[in-house]
Formats: sequence, C-alpha cells, structure tokens
Amino acid sequence: MPSSDLNFEVGPIRPPSEAQSLLIRATRNCPWNRCHFCPVYKGEKFSLRTVEEIKKDILTAREIADEIRAMSWKGGLGDRPQEAAALAYRNAPNDSYRQVALWLYFGGESAFLQDANTLIMRTPELVEVLKFLRQTFPDLKRVTSYARSHTAARKKPEEYRELKSAGLDRIHIGLETGYDPLLEYIDKGCTAEDEIKGGKMIRGSGIELSEYVMPGLGGKKWSREHAEATAAVLNEIDPHFIRIRSLVVSPGTRLGEKLESGEFGTLDEDDVVREIHTFISRLECHARVTSDHIMNLLEEVEGKLPEEKPRMLAALERYLGLDPDDKLVFRVGRRLGAVGGSVFRNLDDLDDSDKRQAIEDLLERLNIHSPEDLDEAINKIREQFI
Repeated sequence: MPSSDLNFEVGPIRPPSEAQSLLIRATRNCPWNRCHFCPVYKGEKFSLRTVEEIKKDILTAREIADEIRAMSWKGGLGDRPQEAAALAYRNAPNDSYRQVALWLYFGGESAFLQDANTLIMRTPELVEVLKFLRQTFPDLKRVTSYARSHTAARKKPEEYRELKSAGLDRIHIGLETGYDPLLEYIDKGCTAEDEIKGGKMIRGSGIELSEYVMPGLGGKKWSREHAEATAAVLNEIDPHFIRIRSLVVSPGTRLGEKLESGEFGTLDEDDVVREIHTFISRLECHARVTSDHIMNLLEEVEGKLPEEKPRMLAALERYLGLDPDDKLVFRVGRRLGAVGGSVFRNLDDLDDSDKRQAIEDLLERLNIHSPEDLDEAINKIREQFI
C-alpha cells in the first residue's frame, strides 16, 4: 500500500505544456502579484524556500517514485511502471503521491520548477537545486521553469550559462504584450525593453525560451497596437516558442473591476480572431506558435515560422469567412461541446455530420440562437480553465 506520510509541497499552477512534468516547488507564489488580469496568487504572500527544503521535497518525490516502482514488482507487473503508476494514482493517499504517479504514467521525463518566478532565486542556489534534481532523477530529459521579464532582464549572460550547464532546459515567460502603454495599464511591472533584453539573454545561453501572449488584452482601445507591438518584440527576441493564451477577465481582479465600471471593453471572439490574424501576419521570427490552451478558440493556429505562417493565417481567415450559423455551431462545439458529448477540435469538425448534429441538438436544448445567448455560458465555462 502507498505510504501516506510521504508528502511534499506542490504549487497551484504550471504551463499547459508541463502537464506531464514532475512539479517541484522552489518558490512560493508570485513576488510581483500585481498584474490586473491574474487571479492566481491574490491574497498569498511570496516567499523563497531554502535549498534544503527544496532538496527534501525532491528526495520525497524520489522515494514515492521508488515505492511505486517497487509496487510494480511486488504486484507481479514487473518492469511495467506505467501500469503500476495507474494503480498508484487510483489509490494515492495524497496529492503528492498522485502527482508522482501521474508523472511516472507519462514516462517520467520532465520536471517543472514552481511557482511564478523561480528565476528570482540567487543563481548559485538555483544552480545547486538544478544539479541536485538532475542527480536525484538522472533520467530527466527536460527541466523547465517560469520567470518574469523584469527578473530575466536583470540576470547576467554568464548566469544563464551557469543555469544551462546545471540542467535548466527551458524558461516560460508571460510576455502577454509588447505594447508599453498596455504593460503600464495592466501593471505588468516591466517594459518592452525588459522583455527584449531578458529574452535575448536567455536565447543566447542555449536555454529554450517559451513566450506567452494574450490576445484580447488590449481590449477595444488597443487591439491593433497590442498585436503589432507584441509581434515586434517577439521578432527582436526570436524565441523558440510563442504560446497563445486568449484573455479571460476573471471576477475579483483589477481588470474585472475595470470591465464592470466600463473603463475596459472586451473584444468579441471574432475581433480576437482578427487581432490574432494581425499578430501572426507581422511575425518575422523562427518560433513555433502553439495554441495549447482551452481558452483559445482556434486550436489549429499553430505551426513553425516562417514556413507555416500561410497555413495559420488561412485557418483564421477560414473562420472569419464562415456564415453566422456555422460560427455559432463551431463556438458552441468548441466551448460547450463537452456538455453535448461532442467537442470540436478544429474547423473540419463542422463537416462531421455526427458531431454537428450533436451540437445543433445542444443549441436547441440550451435555447441558444445567437452569439449573445452564448456569451454568458461561455464565460462561466472558460473561467474554470484560467
């Protein structure tokens, strides 16, 4: 049976691309915690963890992993850790055990250092943690972390080289926008110059760089400026990945208050698609664009730049060219499809007669006949995935 006394800290979030990673909490919460759109760490105090605390958690994770592997042999499964991990997940005594079991189930190849800005640690201490993690789990193929652009710009090139040598493979940064007036408006705590400086140093060190952008963040006032300036910043940085995460305004955030007061006006989904089209059309770098979050309407807008830019633009144009009924069916299939048992993944699903019929039945059942009928239901669903 699993050991209920084996437990370690796990933070609240990780990037979608790190869903299969082992989560190791190196810092607690966010040192900035003032971005107007972000609901995640509100009311929580930032703190650094000691190297010894982090090492203890790494050792606990290793002990859980070893126990699950031993259960595989004791249970007659032999060298089949995936089956043992599935069994351990179902019988896990706590979230830590469940997290390690899930990681083993997916192959146990990557780890992610939490929380919002691990790069704020002193470089020698972070190097020590990285080396210990690699020593404890020598089969890891990738180790990644979040960082803020403001922090990234204040490290030195040699520090990034040390981190790379110690085993840090990828840094995720919430760029959100490259438009300075918007960065100030949302209190992001950095400038476009910071974004470029930090991004270039990371890129130059050999560490992979994943930058997140937030379509819709400029609202009605700054949509075009947001798209064009963000593309310009990313063209300067030339990151490995550009990840699209469309804006959802959460209740209780400063941006939510601005929306309620009428100071901030959100775009409708068609206008967000137009904004993404402007953004993609102005990208002149070599990144891989991904749309790996449920908040995005068009999952198929992804590919390698520059060669796949025409295909991405064509997908956006295809959606914008749909008649209103097809747009409504697609939006419901994308946003509420799980309710009707038929989730749309791409525009070709509109041509699948069985999926389409399921969504049209759902439209009737929910009495949805216009985009306005749909918006409130969509917002409630989307808020669950922030």
